[in-house]
Amino acid sequence: MERVIAWLYEKNPGLDEEIAPDEDLIEARLIDSMDFLEFIDLLEEISGSSIDLQEVTIDDFRTLDRVRERFLTPSVAAAG
Repeated sequence: MERVIAWLYEKNPGLDEEIAPDEDLIEARLIDSMDFLEFIDLLEEISGSSIDLQEVTIDDFRTLDRVRERFLTPSVAAAG
């Protein structure tokens, strides 16, 4: 998750406050349409899995909590 947060700060150099886990990254303009595909590439690199854009919604990228839950937490099925 540290890499995701570092990427957000890199893309938003004027940001000096902490990003709350439940902050809406899109509404706060921390991720814009120009950076969205790069953000997806970062998540794929960190997770080691491809993200099928047919199987996700914009809400899956909306908060740090949701990103962690959806892309960076191993599923129970995979662990079992």
